[in-house]
Amino acid sequence: MLKSLKYRIRPTRKQERLLQQTLDECRWLYNHFLEQRKTAWEEQQKSINYHAQAVSIPKLKQERRSLTEVHSQVLQNVAIRIDLAFKAFFRRVKAGENPGYPRFCGKHRYNSFTFPQVPSGCRIIEGVLQLSKIGHIRITLHRPIEGAIKTCTLRRTSTGKWFACFSCEVTPQALENNTQFIGVDVGLESFATLSTGEHVANPRFFRRDEKDLARAQRKLSKAEKGTPKRAKSRKVVARIHERIANRRRNFTHQEARKLVNRFGTIAIEDLSVNQMGHNHCLAKSITDAAWSQFAQHLSYKAECAGRTLVKVNPAYTSQDCHRCGHRQTKKLSDRIHRCSCCGLEMHRDHNAALNILALGLQSLGSIPRSPSL
Repeated sequence: MLKSLKYRIRPTRKQERLLQQTLDECRWLYNHFLEQRKTAWEEQQKSINYHAQAVSIPKLKQERRSLTEVHSQVLQNVAIRIDLAFKAFFRRVKAGENPGYPRFCGKHRYNSFTFPQVPSGCRIIEGVLQLSKIGHIRITLHRPIEGAIKTCTLRRTSTGKWFACFSCEVTPQALENNTQFIGVDVGLESFATLSTGEHVANPRFFRRDEKDLARAQRKLSKAEKGTPKRAKSRKVVARIHERIANRRRNFTHQEARKLVNRFGTIAIEDLSVNQMGHNHCLAKSITDAAWSQFAQHLSYKAECAGRTLVKVNPAYTSQDCHRCGHRQTKKLSDRIHRCSCCGLEMHRDHNAALNILALGLQSLGSIPRSPSL
């Protein structure tokens, strides 16, 4: 399986300039390929595929000499990116979704380039990252690299930091066999409620820094466009967003790891978070909770550890009584489950977690769905 590893790199000023030049050339090539496809369809109703654009790169190098300063496979990867963007567009069209036509990328919208066949053009030797046509860059290897490196992506954040992201092929190392199982109900009052009755507090990272962010955004809106003051204010806003995202990501990683270490079978809801975010009253809180990110981290950690993760249909898990199966409509403000049929009284999220666990075990064929569970 593939595992992603991310490391901070610390280029010199000259190397940072070369990294930025590579990024600019890749962005120009991306926009050129996008314009080429768009124009060909509008004028001739003709579709251009990846191969046609990839073989045109040598000719483009003759017309635009600055492209020769970029590794050839990095430029080929740009053609792959634009091809994937159009495939995703057509897939959404066929599915009847809001397609979102691929967009031209401005200076701050294209922030990474990839070496697709490491060690060609990119390798690590004695703790130094060697990049073709850029140089030897210091890299902070805060943990050892696992497995064989397949690709390397150099990414620039909105605050100007550079990271090297390696995709490595590793052999999963399963943890010891564990027969314990758990149901997890995510929410806003508590980040997660377990079927054991435990509650994981919701840290609300965005809400905690919301005032600082509002203050920084007011200063940004007052700064005149194109001035150094505005550029500095923009970086302050970006740093606050980055800090919130880092804290949220660290939290979801840790909570996912705790569950994987403790339980052998984990059942969670298969939520459509994007659709839930259309509720303008709860959209900010739902986004801040990062349920999708938590599910993603839980999924790949469970796969690496040899655990079983089950996603169940979330319909009526909060309405049904886990003891007798009676369905009782509740408002979102009703935090206590009181069954009018069997008289059970318990926290609404705990009841939902027990229902999720029952559905998960039923889908695995471990036990039948029974009101007496």
